Amino acid sequence: MNAVLISAEDLRESTVKNLRLLDVRWQLGDPEGPQHYQNGHIPGAVFVDLDTELAALPSPSRGRHPLPNPARLQACARSWGLCTGDPVVVYDAIGGMSAARAWWLLRWAGIADVRILDGGLPAWIRAGGELATGVESDPVPGDIEFEPGRLPVIDADAVARWEGVLLDARAAERYRGEQESLDPRAGHIPGAISVPTSDNLDQDGCFLPAELLRERFGDFGEAPVAVYCGSGVTAAHAIAALAVVGVQAALYPGSWSQWAHDPKRPVATGAHAE
Repeated sequence: MNAVLISAEDLRESTVKNLRLLDVRWQLGDPEGPQHYQNGHIPGAVFVDLDTELAALPSPSRGRHPLPNPARLQACARSWGLCTGDPVVVYDAIGGMSAARAWWLLRWAGIADVRILDGGLPAWIRAGGELATGVESDPVPGDIEFEPGRLPVIDADAVARWEGVLLDARAAERYRGEQESLDPRAGHIPGAISVPTSDNLDQDGCFLPAELLRERFGDFGEAPVAVYCGSGVTAAHAIAALAVVGVQAALYPGSWSQWAHDPKRPVATGAHAE
């Protein structure tokens, strides 16, 4: 499996001429990603809007962040300057939780060399990296050709009959059904195991070492693995963490925001996968 992460130190020392940097700063409840980018970003990085470029329009039937149309995603990637053969580094300021969506989509679309900046912008700053302000000049349009479908995806019907391991990447209190402010029903998909995305990270917002991630996820044996979250964003972070230890997992893009809106779908509550 291709490398998932790049350290801030390795990025600073990189001499790759065609390396593309994507700033994917997005956080639920914070619409100021473009302003954060203008206030300070890694030199040469292009801002990517998660809501409009990495997702289709939301709806109760598809969820809050449906997968974008492949042709639309390709057009956006070309506007970021991506060309065939370019390696890509994606980053945010929250431990990769939003950047992982770009990592997953670009890998799904056929780009082999996409990495998440481990620790994001804070790690870059700690490593002595410089920041640029304002807006970068528009990149020369790229010529990237996508081949979507390179990573596994499952829909709600497949989840309902899933016989493998199903992981819920949301906060534990949402999994248990104790808190739900975003969707019409609280709880989790029956049979899902709680693995909150935040627990993939250390106190500095970097991914845990591979040996600790293996211990965290346990031994799934030969069982297929699928992941969901609230809307298919932080689930990509869990998929990245699994990829670090050599486990390929499928994404359920509609996630809880789709499942909870469908009254025929069962809901479980409590701390156990029942």
